Order: sequence, then C-alpha cells, then structure tokens
Amino acid sequence: MKKLLKYIIFALIALLFIGTFVFLFRKSKPEKEQFMEHSASISSIQRVTVVTGKIEPRNEVNIKPQINGIIAELRKEAGQMVKEGEVIAKLRVIPDMNSLSSAQSRVRLAELNLKQAKTNWEREKALHDKKLVSDEEYDQVYQTYNQAIEEKNAAQESLEVIRDGVSSNNATGSTTLVRSTITGLILDIPVKVGNSVIQANTLNEGTTVATVANMSDLIFDGNIDETEVGSLVEGMPMRISIGALPDYSSEAALEYIAPKAVENNGANQFEIKAAVKGSSSHMIRSGYSANAEIVLERADSVLTIPESTLEFQSDSVFVYLKQGDEFVRTPIQTGLSDGLNIEVRSGLAEGDVVRGSRIFNSPKK
Repeated sequence: MKKLLKYIIFALIALLFIGTFVFLFRKSKPEKEQFMEHSASISSIQRVTVVTGKIEPRNEVNIKPQINGIIAELRKEAGQMVKEGEVIAKLRVIPDMNSLSSAQSRVRLAELNLKQAKTNWEREKALHDKKLVSDEEYDQVYQTYNQAIEEKNAAQESLEVIRDGVSSNNATGSTTLVRSTITGLILDIPVKVGNSVIQANTLNEGTTVATVANMSDLIFDGNIDETEVGSLVEGMPMRISIGALPDYSSEAALEYIAPKAVENNGANQFEIKAAVKGSSSHMIRSGYSANAEIVLERADSVLTIPESTLEFQSDSVFVYLKQGDEFVRTPIQTGLSDGLNIEVRSGLAEGDVVRGSRIFNSPKK
C-alpha cells in the first residue's frame, strides 16, 4: 500500500513538472503579428487651412470734438443707433486764454477802426452832398466804412466762438455740439459727463467721445502664415464660423491679401479680409473671435489610402501590399494629402489592400 502511494506521488510530481514546462513553452512562443488592413478607394480629397481672426465693421469711426471743453451732456448711449449729423454730446467750452485775449484785442481794434471809418464817411458824405467831392472819392470812403463794419462783425463772431463755442450768427453750427459723422450703431462712449476733452491737433489725436460703426457691413480680419499665403488668390471661397455662435456659419469670398507681412510671435504673417454675411437670427457683435476655413487645394475622384499606411525612405514612399497571405513592400507615388488620407497617383489600383497599424492583443493569462 505504501509502495502504491509512493508511485502515485511520483506520478503527480512528474505531471506537475510536465504541465509547468508545457505552460512556459506556450507562453514563450512568439505570436504571429497582426495588422489592420485598408482598401484603396476612389474619393475626393482637399487640403484645408483654418485662419483665426475676428469680426470687425468695415467702417468704424471715432467721433472727436472740434474744441476743447468739458462734457456737459450725453444724449446717446452705447448700443443706440445714430444718424449722420445727430448730436451725441454737448460741451461746455474752456477757452484758451491766449486765444481769448487775442480775440478780444481784435474786437477792440476793429471797433476803433470802425469808429474812425464812420467819422471819415460822415465827413465825406457832408462834402459830397454839397458837391465838393467827386462820386469816386465818396465811394472809396464809403467802401472803407463798410469793410470796417464787416471786420468788426467778424472779430465779434470769432470772439464768441472762442469764448462760447458758438456765434450768434451761426447757432446751428455750434462747435459745442459733438455730432456723428456717419449713420450707424454706437459701439462705445468712453467719456462721462464732467470729463475734459480736447480737439485733435498736430501734437495730439484728440479725445474720442464716441465710436460709431455701420454694423450692416462686417468683415473677417485674420492673419495667415507665409507658408500658405502663396496658395491664396482673391475671390477664393471661405467658410466663416464664430466661436460665440456655434450654430452660425457663412460662406464668404476672400477680398483682400496684404502685400506686406507683419511679424507675429516670431512668424511672418499676412493679413486677409473677407465680407461677412449678416444673419436675421443672430446678433453679430464687433470683436467676435472667428475662424475662416479656406480650401487651398482639392482633388476629386482620386485613389486614396490612409496616410498612416505609408513608409518613407529617403525620397521614396512605400506601402505593404497584400498578395495572398503575405504583405509585399511596394513603391508608390503620392499626391495631395489632407492629413488623414493621401492621394495615390501610381503603384496601386482601386480595391488593393495595404497593411496598416499593428494590432496589439492583450497579454495571455
């Protein structure tokens, strides 16, 4: 009995060793590599670039005052429509003391000249009535008197404009009223009542009282890299999308390509512009970030395969073409690529199967 038990134990140990050996042998045996397979097919392919930019009105104007002063009244707010010539703000004049002093001196001098011209005219008139001077001499003195009157009026009007911002003879043309120069939407009024404003001059751009734009005529303004600008021509179709309006997109045509590059983060870029179509269902605001998708190249009805199936060596391109149960390394000529698929110009036919990426199985347990 003991002898039988001993044989059984030896047999179990032998089976355990054999089983372990078989398991390790199968575990260490290399598996056959498996790859994805792709068929060459006829389709269309295009190379697209996306240009980032923003939406801007084509015609945006900064409204500035014609005189120095203080904002006394604001008659409009940002977001309101305004017509050309409509008053946006009213100023209280702060006259320049040098200009005011000069205008007052001019008025006093004009009054003296007028007084003397009037005296001369009255004396000449008395002599003319007595037929002691000729008509020609009288007309010259009378003309001088009229010129003195005009000079006095002009000096007085200039004084009123400098002191009050408006003359009594031209109240409708008051420089204290800041008027819009175009019809459009008020985008911004950066001043408040009580703020000082200055007019534009050779040393200063002047204070912007309001920014007005025609929001019915919008453009996309973006920049494209110099490596792609050579593929652009004016009139090319574009599709514009706005980040703030996910369901908005618009077809457009490229209408401007800058002739000179600007440096942006170390790269040379060219400005491009295209008209943006309005939408009755969307409120498009100035300054919205937008993208413009431009088709640089397109090929229709060409043979294509996934670009991931390619193998490159020097200037040559290869694929592994399935022939029977094997994949044979085969040279091909490629064309246009969209980053995922690539055009095959020669070396393959429609329906040919090429090897793709390797399939990795989960490790055996």
